Amino acid sequence: MTSELPNPTAIQLPATIARNERIVDVGFWKKLRKVAGRIPFAEDAAAAYFCAVDPRTPSKVKAVLLAALAYFVVPVDVIPDFVAGFGFTDDAAVLALALSLVAGNLTDIHRKRARQALHIPEPER
Repeated sequence: MTSELPNPTAIQLPATIARNERIVDVGFWKKLRKVAGRIPFAEDAAAAYFCAVDPRTPSKVKAVLLAALAYFVVPVDVIPDFVAGFGFTDDAAVLALALSLVAGNLTDIHRKRARQALHIPEPER
């Protein structure tokens, strides 16, 4: 006899993605602009954001990126952001892992939009 009960993970995943999307929508740019000059991964975070909101990005990729970006936004971290020298290392590690998982989906257009949003000049070719 097989169980007809739904998979709890399948039910919770869309709600989790929606929650992460709300967190990112509300707080991402506010936090990034506040700390961009102090973190070396600001461009990567912005590129991840533009990839996550791109309608061409697959849902699974969006889910990974939104989770990493929500972790960056939420003030409760493994290492609190205010800890000098170490505060953003966990955020950087989470984002780096997410980007490594979805690297093929992050395009030059996402990176260009990130540089424009952060007023970073285009690299010389």
